[in-house]
Amino acid sequence: MPHRTFIWFILPSALAMLIFIALPIVSILVQSLFVENERVLVTVENCGPFGCQKEVRVDAQATAALQREHPLGRFNGLGTYGNRSHLAFSEIAAIWNARPTLAGFLSEVMTLPFYRALAFTLAYTAVVTPLVIALGFFIALAVDALPRMVKGPVIFMSLLPMMITPLIGSLVLFWMIDSNGIIGASIQALANDPSLSLKASATLAWITLFVYGIWHSAPFAFVVFYAGLQTVPQDTMESAMIDGASRWERVRYVVLPHLSPLVVFVALIQLMDNFRVFEPIVGFSAQANATSLSFNIYNDLRSTGTPLFGSAAATSVLTLAGVALLLTPVLVRTWRDFKRSR
Repeated sequence: MPHRTFIWFILPSALAMLIFIALPIVSILVQSLFVENERVLVTVENCGPFGCQKEVRVDAQATAALQREHPLGRFNGLGTYGNRSHLAFSEIAAIWNARPTLAGFLSEVMTLPFYRALAFTLAYTAVVTPLVIALGFFIALAVDALPRMVKGPVIFMSLLPMMITPLIGSLVLFWMIDSNGIIGASIQALANDPSLSLKASATLAWITLFVYGIWHSAPFAFVVFYAGLQTVPQDTMESAMIDGASRWERVRYVVLPHLSPLVVFVALIQLMDNFRVFEPIVGFSAQANATSLSFNIYNDLRSTGTPLFGSAAATSVLTLAGVALLLTPVLVRTWRDFKRSR
């Protein structure tokens, strides 16, 4: 393809990526270096029949003028990244200098908002991602082995979790695990414990969120793997059957190598999505037991008074860095496989 034709071919996509991806990321990076302007306070004296009293009030006009003069806020450099709401360097150093045991150190660190959210985010990603891939693959194998007559209805039923809006799906499951819901009441009956609540226990809340994440994301992996199964070379499969290979051996030595690029693709998508987990926490009202980096961003932006744009931007940058770190090993391996195949 001539260079001129190639440039015109990719120009619309390049412009879209520049406008909707590159520029917002640069904007977030810049905003993370600033903090909100301080409110201008003035002392006024109110006098009445019983004397005068001094009050401190916000000077709305001066505050508005300061905002117009410095629309991004007050420059703070990298200070936001190191404060207590983020990497908390001073707090970590103080805990370390106290020299507690490793368990005590981790327990103290988990009280810091950023590390508490990071712990759940990493746990959610580490648990949900491989289980979604495995479950989606086995569902695809099972559906592919069904008679053609029942495949359509089964595929439709399998896709229902993906069709439901994540927030709506989490709300439905939230009502079901309530003590008056079918799941919550059944668990209480099986455990013979009327006080057992999936919402009150941090461990049970985490498990519930993990289960919901797997339930919601497995259909995506299933669709991708099922489509890939239709492209498996039948000649190779028949040769393996003639050689006496069992079904498991055919899956292991023929199907899995053929679907390995799709496994990488699903892993990349799931890593990005799961590291940005947000809707289930809101839907389950689980913020008392589980918070994520995305939820911290949401919490900063809906802060009472002035939204904490600088804090939210800093958390967004750290989230992007975390996603990049998670994707790096997969991308490096993909690049090596590509270079090897050339």
